[in-house]
Amino acid sequence: MKSFLIIILACLLPTSLWAQDDTRTRVNPEDMEVDMDNPTFVPMVKVGKVLVGKDSIQYMEMNDVWVYPEPTFKNARQRAAYNRLVYNVKKVLPIAKEVNKIIIETGDYLNTLPNKKARDEHMKRVEADIKKEYTPRMKKLSYSQGKLLIKLVYRECNSSSYQLIQAFLGPVKAGFYQAFAWVFGASLNKKYEPEGVDRLTERVVRQVESGQL
Repeated sequence: MKSFLIIILACLLPTSLWAQDDTRTRVNPEDMEVDMDNPTFVPMVKVGKVLVGKDSIQYMEMNDVWVYPEPTFKNARQRAAYNRLVYNVKKVLPIAKEVNKIIIETGDYLNTLPNKKARDEHMKRVEADIKKEYTPRMKKLSYSQGKLLIKLVYRECNSSSYQLIQAFLGPVKAGFYQAFAWVFGASLNKKYEPEGVDRLTERVVRQVESGQL
């Protein structure tokens, strides 16, 4: 389970970003303590001005506020499952957002390379570097957190992990890691369904993003 999660990340980080990370100290999301009583993301507040006719009007832009009925639980087991979902979302959502940012930056970086050979050589170096970086990081995630990360990567990137690996490393490696995932009861083609089976997860993600949880 942990190995193919590493590969998802291994195909996404330019060497330039790797070098930058070596020069600064940061706390990775999986190392952060999850405080269930405080929001994971700081609510966004932007203040600006807009010209309306000859008047300058100040405005304030804030996060969306999501209003849902209070969750009801039939028993303590259901409550514990919900609390565990909130905990896991707070743990892995920052990683999924990190992946999305890396994908955008990687795409831009690869477009600067002169030819396919240069891109292929670059990706080989990247894969080796990121295995070294992310192997200890992914080992800190539980099995359920790893499966949730695959879904949240789909949510953030609008592509499955399989599609991401295929795009960056080719169909052969994508097929290999998909087969490897099946051994552990997971799928890199797993979609995120915010209106279906992932409806409760989407609710939690939205509230975590807005600083409500």
